[in-house]
Amino acid sequence: MKKLLGYAFVLTLFAAPFTPVNAQGILGKIKQKVKEKAEQKEDEKIDKAVDKAADGVDNATKNGGSKSSDAKDNNVKQVSNVETGKNEEPSLKVYQNYDFVPGDKILFEDNFTSDQDGEFPAHWELEKGQGQLNKLSGEEALFLTEGNYARVKPRMKTEKYLSEPFTVEFDYYNRNDAYGLIAFLGRIDPACNCESTADVKISASEASFDGPVSFSKTFSEDFRGEKFINKWHHIAIAVKNHQLKLYVDQNRVLVVPDTKSDFFHVSFGGIGDEEKPLIFKNIRVASGGDMNMIGKKFIESKIITHGINFDVDKASIKPESMGTLNMIVGVLKDNPDLKFSIEGHTDNSGTAAHNLTLSQQRAEAVKAQLMAMGVDGSLLFTKGLGDTKPISDNNTFEGKANNRRVEFVKM
Repeated sequence: MKKLLGYAFVLTLFAAPFTPVNAQGILGKIKQKVKEKAEQKEDEKIDKAVDKAADGVDNATKNGGSKSSDAKDNNVKQVSNVETGKNEEPSLKVYQNYDFVPGDKILFEDNFTSDQDGEFPAHWELEKGQGQLNKLSGEEALFLTEGNYARVKPRMKTEKYLSEPFTVEFDYYNRNDAYGLIAFLGRIDPACNCESTADVKISASEASFDGPVSFSKTFSEDFRGEKFINKWHHIAIAVKNHQLKLYVDQNRVLVVPDTKSDFFHVSFGGIGDEEKPLIFKNIRVASGGDMNMIGKKFIESKIITHGINFDVDKASIKPESMGTLNMIVGVLKDNPDLKFSIEGHTDNSGTAAHNLTLSQQRAEAVKAQLMAMGVDGSLLFTKGLGDTKPISDNNTFEGKANNRRVEFVKM
């Protein structure tokens, strides 16, 4: 009986407010919210479509073939998630003024895909401190966990392998309160005629160069501190005629007009700590880099580029490719009477059929992007050649890296 009285009380309590007038008001609000939500979703779809068209990205590149390790030569697509070390990757539009062009011969490249998680990578030497591989954002990265300074260097056949011009690229992840990562450029100090270094350091707030001369640059407010940490950043260094340029993501953050030194090798390190490790991956060192052809008449038979990179097993162009693409656009606009064949090449990993298809899709994606940048599409043709025309030994990492390329062949 008490339960029945309780139910009656509850029904009486809730019955009064829901008059027909109030019910209509509530229904009206619900309808309005549903309408606003639908409009918001539609706006998001339109924005995505506009961005896609503006970027000229060819998304119709998926295929059912097996994945080749050639597809592993670039970074994994990153999605916003601080806990897993992933961040939303900027669009091609963000990199539209990027002018970094990597060297045209790769001396060393490593993305740790052939190494075991938890071990020290096979193609590196540990000079000081401690380090090991761990996964972050689904990819292996090198963690320097102990040492002041911890320091590692690529295993090379000769100690002195750099000469100007050269470029160095890597991806860097800065954890909260971690010390900055340093690229040590080996040099000879004339004061003692002994080996020394010039140090290029990237932290969460600034970049600096410390060698025979010293320069530093504090990042802008919208780029440093909390907005920099717990994210992957693409770092690029270009050295030519004793001038050094340092890029962090799409920004040229530091220029050293005269380093007053010659450099002959590179190593990486800094203050390692288990709680605040130094983390980096996707290292590439290349010679050359004298690719500034803008304003010149093109008389060569072709341009070989290693700076147009793609997402894993796709033909989606990576944003840091814009430096090379901007250079190509300049060449094409300065030579409007020439026609070019855009030819995609892979290494010999994976099946020949899959590599052929993937290289064709990538060549088509490059053409689409160049057209989006104002190039006349009638002057461009595409051809995918897969692994049929290697220019280097496929039995080495650097050989495979040199074989993965996009060529622009004059017709």
